[in-house]
Amino acid sequence: MTLRVVGAGLGRTGTRSLQTALSRLLEAPCYHMFEVFTHPEHVPTWHAAATGDMPDWHEFLAGYRAAVDWPAASFWPELSAAFPDAIVLLSVRDPEKWFDSVTATIMTPLRAAFTEPMSGLEAWSAMIRDLFTNRFTPSVEKDDWIRAFEAHNERVRESVPPDRLVEWQASDGWEPLCAALDIPVPDEPFPWENKRETWGAG
Repeated sequence: MTLRVVGAGLGRTGTRSLQTALSRLLEAPCYHMFEVFTHPEHVPTWHAAATGDMPDWHEFLAGYRAAVDWPAASFWPELSAAFPDAIVLLSVRDPEKWFDSVTATIMTPLRAAFTEPMSGLEAWSAMIRDLFTNRFTPSVEKDDWIRAFEAHNERVRESVPPDRLVEWQASDGWEPLCAALDIPVPDEPFPWENKRETWGAG
């Protein structure tokens, strides 16, 4: 199994919905940060990558057909090089709304990872600290995050050939994904998941 989709869009740009949608379209798992929570043995690999020691991506992601969200999105250059036939999917969002969503959901655990990691989550926190410090921004301030978000998206747009890049936002639904993958549009609603108001529930 090999990746058909390299997700370059950062977390809180519809990546949980994309995970479900791509798993449905490709009939195979899609990697997402939730996979790290269910596979803690993956943490050392991501931590090593965050400090410059890249894994064999084909071996590490052998069971997946797509990868979206952090931490994979931080390594879109390496993943797109390792899987040259995959499309690069840049999920985007208005920067201000994106940061508002980050603040309402993941910012508290991220701050804790930088300052006071919870007992039992020390390895995960160390991975997160190095991932964001080395591949995004070491700051947790709004202006720095928005600048890093916009710079990340521009790097993707400037680096990926147009015929390989798919830019997607939540309102686009199935169609751009299906067109890029040459897969019929499913006769079912697009799976909207992990909305801000339900984040962390259950």
